[in-house]
Amino acid sequence: MKKRFSYLLVLLGALALCTVPAHGVSLEGQHFDDGARLGDADLHLNGVGLRGVFIIKAYVAGLYLTRKATTLQEVLAAPGPKRLQMRMLLGATPQDFNNALVAGIRKNASPAEMQALQERISQMERAIEGFGNTSKGDVVNLDYQPQQGMTLVVNGTVRGGPIPGADFYAAVLGIFVGDNPIDKRLRKGLLGQ
Repeated sequence: MKKRFSYLLVLLGALALCTVPAHGVSLEGQHFDDGARLGDADLHLNGVGLRGVFIIKAYVAGLYLTRKATTLQEVLAAPGPKRLQMRMLLGATPQDFNNALVAGIRKNASPAEMQALQERISQMERAIEGFGNTSKGDVVNLDYQPQQGMTLVVNGTVRGGPIPGADFYAAVLGIFVGDNPIDKRLRKGLLGQ
């Protein structure tokens, strides 16, 4: 009996050592890892949030940075690469996607900024049209690397070329965490508030 009890304790101890605690955050059934690697930088999950309108849940998003940030200014000041990851909860056409992003940029940019960004906004729209419809479960990354610019990555595949400029990526981030965000609850979640 003592042998069985000792064996059981050893077995339970081994199982406890093999069990790895879950890391990251889950929201609406979508899991976001604590960290990500982009280029040569390790990024850390800053926060996650849900984009919803009334009872419709469009996507959950996670913001990855090199250091913690609670304001747009801190997000923009964080050095190195950045990633905004959207995990789709329903499908969207390229037109829906583009309309939402361009409207979000327009809400946060001045007319002069919009004029300076126009060609790059058109480049983003072409890249989105190139990847077509998104479906429930798709993962869309808006990745920024200072030396290259922003790339759109859909389900692990880069779509279109890099769109240059820290000012452009700042305008894109403004959609989500700017003064006039697309969704205030989403903003709060992404900023970890």
